[in-house]
Amino acid sequence: MAVLSPIYLGVAALLLTVVHVARRLSSPIRRVPGPTVSLFTSLVLKWKELNAARTMYVHELHQKYGPVVRLSPNEVSFTSWPALKEIYCSGGSGYDKSDFYNLFRIYGRRTMFTTLNKADHAKRKRILADRYANTNVMRSLPMQGIQRRSRAFVRRCASTSGKMTSEIFVALHAYACDCITHHLFHPNGSDCIGKKEDEAMMHQVAADDSLQNRLISHYAPTLHRLFAGVLSLFVKPREVPLADNYVLETSKRTDAASFTLMSRLEEKSVELDAIDMAAECLDHMVAGIDTTGDSLCFLMWELSQPRSLQYQRRLTEELRSKPEASIDQLPFLDAVLNEALRCFPAIPMSLPRLVPPGGRTVDGVWLPEDTIVSCQAYSVHRINEDVFPQPDKFDPDRWLAPERDPDRRRLLFAFSNGGRGCIGKHLALAEMKTLLRDVYSQFSTTPDASMTQDAMAMSDQLISTRPLAQRCLLQFHPLVDAVVPTEKV
Repeated sequence: MAVLSPIYLGVAALLLTVVHVARRLSSPIRRVPGPTVSLFTSLVLKWKELNAARTMYVHELHQKYGPVVRLSPNEVSFTSWPALKEIYCSGGSGYDKSDFYNLFRIYGRRTMFTTLNKADHAKRKRILADRYANTNVMRSLPMQGIQRRSRAFVRRCASTSGKMTSEIFVALHAYACDCITHHLFHPNGSDCIGKKEDEAMMHQVAADDSLQNRLISHYAPTLHRLFAGVLSLFVKPREVPLADNYVLETSKRTDAASFTLMSRLEEKSVELDAIDMAAECLDHMVAGIDTTGDSLCFLMWELSQPRSLQYQRRLTEELRSKPEASIDQLPFLDAVLNEALRCFPAIPMSLPRLVPPGGRTVDGVWLPEDTIVSCQAYSVHRINEDVFPQPDKFDPDRWLAPERDPDRRRLLFAFSNGGRGCIGKHLALAEMKTLLRDVYSQFSTTPDASMTQDAMAMSDQLISTRPLAQRCLLQFHPLVDAVVPTEKV
């Protein structure tokens, strides 16, 4: 047919291109600084995402263009406190989430994390928040569970009889899994530190490598559906059958302790069915494994470096001088952990939101409705050099200085911010502080000679990050006959 001739097709393509370019050149987003290509296409950004390099790409754009950057024709990234406050805190819980969070649905259900609008999120949060309140986390039974699992980690990785080299990436994720499942299901939590079959379950979650598959399914669902068989030869699907089975079976039990999330869900069984409850638990389990495990791994690696041994020694001095102190009464431990969360946030990437109907002004920039806006912790913690001088330096002392302390704390974005911030923050902090106290009150750590800095480079996942090699070997030296490392180690 003539209508399908190359000439007609060429003219149609040209007209579509002209219309697209005209729309882009008339868009309010054209005024936002950013690479020229980002005004016309999101392909560069998507390519970086597929190659697990989005975080550093966005950060490099902020370094070049400043605190406001255009990432694509419909996406803008910010790093300032006014922007962070507007996007994540306005109206209590900020703007609604984008459909990016559809990637995290479990068993086809929405969890609290994947709810897109404020009303649905608030309804689910009312059910769950009680079990993650600091008052519940710090009760004797939850804390005893964390302490027992921390001691089990120490027994696995270190020995008081002499130097011991241990692989801590897996061990820390095993610890994190045992802690979160204790909080979800006690007395039916996992024993990843002690049992190989439970560790295998945890490993499926921690070693998940389905980023490319899931992004393709999100950005090109028809392509993914038509060529799923071919794609599976090149990109891995998400497969966590051991975790799926564990959660589905354990959530059916009726003997959960009163402090657990499962007991709270059972109280609300009229509002949630069995699949909803299992989905919520698996979501918390996966988040609890990755965030705590990765944060601790990056921190212990940093404390073991020659450049940071002074901080390791000072941490040990505080812990050994105050053996009876509560984990919340140790200021240098708190400073070390805050600095770790600043330098190595478990979720360093953008947390996308949608500009509400009618458009909004964000940090002086007017944006039309449905524009995707976000901040990423990695850049928020580094671009604001007036608050975080020498941002690439690990320096816990910055958290002990009174000057600009309120500014530092409100810009600490490791757990997000506002009403949709991380519900498990208090549990994660308790787990990390407990383990750090148990390790560094008894041992010093140094890197194994086989380890390299490249092995510990950040590798983006869908929303979190982990060490590139998924491996971290440290030497544990007992302090009773301590090998006191020097700065030249």
